[in-house]
Amino acid sequence: MDKKIVRVGTIECGTDELFLISGPCVIEEEKMMMNVAERLKEIGERLHIKIIYKSSFQKDNRSSLKYYTGPGLYKGIKLLAKIKEQFGFPVLTDIHYPEQAAPVAEVVDVLQIPAYLCMQTDLMVAAAKTNRVINIKHGQFLAPDNMKHPVGKCIDSGNDQIILTERGFTFGYNDLVVDPRSFYHMNKLGYPVVFDVTHAIRKYGIPSADAKGGAREFLPVLSRAGIAAGVDGLFIEAHPDPDKALCDAASQLHIGHLEEFLKPLIELHQVEVKYRTKSLVAH
Repeated sequence: MDKKIVRVGTIECGTDELFLISGPCVIEEEKMMMNVAERLKEIGERLHIKIIYKSSFQKDNRSSLKYYTGPGLYKGIKLLAKIKEQFGFPVLTDIHYPEQAAPVAEVVDVLQIPAYLCMQTDLMVAAAKTNRVINIKHGQFLAPDNMKHPVGKCIDSGNDQIILTERGFTFGYNDLVVDPRSFYHMNKLGYPVVFDVTHAIRKYGIPSADAKGGAREFLPVLSRAGIAAGVDGLFIEAHPDPDKALCDAASQLHIGHLEEFLKPLIELHQVEVKYRTKSLVAH
């Protein structure tokens, strides 16, 4: 089955060229956000990898009212618009409610549907009707081939500009596991597939500022597995001081480590593309 090429700004997602979705988990103060954008710009130019800038204006699934949830819609998208204009990135952010879709779509290039909400019909329809690209995160409760259902809702609403993102399955209590078969099943749906590796190492039920709330030691092996399984893009949240991040402090990658982290993955992706091309020719 041929895979649909989905254009995000100047990026053609679903080709043989690996792309990256990256940025801080949640929008924090402007100076830090611009610093991350500048460093991502430099990394993209040095490694010749296309980047979509990601950050959330709202985190609506925090485990306590005490935790930071973001600056809110209008302050958040104003800053994303500034980053987009100054650095030339296409931008991506989450929406949680149908009424957020239209105003967010005025600024961002990709509307992201959070994993917990991927089966919410009204949310999916509202997002699809904006005609923006929709990144549907795979719910950790859903069999990967059943992602055909949110995809179908999007298509039936008149929008086939879809990206699918894997981020692990619920396993036991407060843990996630990444099943490589998921990449196979989601690739079969015919849309670009992304691996959200930094969310795949989260330990749920543990405060995000707690060092035990994530397992960064698994980032390299999981990333390699996803690349070898044929994903089209990587989703890696990055921050200049992860331990002090206001959300997902235990799982974000230090922006200073991102370039070296990506180098072997880009090389492995090139090997995977050659293997895939050879396999297709053989058949």
